[in-house]
Amino acid sequence: MTDARLQSPAAARNRAPLLEVLNDALPGPARVLELASGSGEHALHFAAARPDWQWQPSDPTPRARDSIAAWRAHAGLDNLAPPLALDATGDWPAGPFEAVVAINLLHISPWAVSEALMAGAGERLASGGRLVVYGPFLQAGRPTAESNLAFDADLRERDPRWGLRDLDAISAIAERHGLVRERVVAMPANNLTVIWQRR
Repeated sequence: MTDARLQSPAAARNRAPLLEVLNDALPGPARVLELASGSGEHALHFAAARPDWQWQPSDPTPRARDSIAAWRAHAGLDNLAPPLALDATGDWPAGPFEAVVAINLLHISPWAVSEALMAGAGERLASGGRLVVYGPFLQAGRPTAESNLAFDADLRERDPRWGLRDLDAISAIAERHGLVRERVVAMPANNLTVIWQRR
């Protein structure tokens, strides 16, 4: 039988620093919705580390969902739910959630996904809940790493709708949906984790 578990070198590298940020943002029990869970390795790592988190992974692609399901079956974690077939621009599961998490999503998706993420989080997060977004961003008044500029150009060549997002522009959408930017954490490889809190 073929093993459906996918492996991402990036996920292996950033899961520990991401967990550190999540532990700080979510110190207690939480129901978490993760969008674009990809291989499922982040979901597995976080759910294993925090049995008090009920982790709901999701992804729009069948191959990713197969991988998430395979990792889940392999680990046998009670707090890791079966993956949902979910696109950020579609119908979200009923909340409330204490957190919504999106890792490496915004720069490899159309702008409509950024708008949908903020709208969905605004609707589904509990009061005081947090939206946690990880990835590369552009920041006004701050130099952008050459590697990120090259990455941005490569993304736009692959799909003109893709590219690094301006953090202030993203935060402006968030504000319209009741989300206040709480913290920006510098991460390895010129990435950021940005946390917004639901009013």
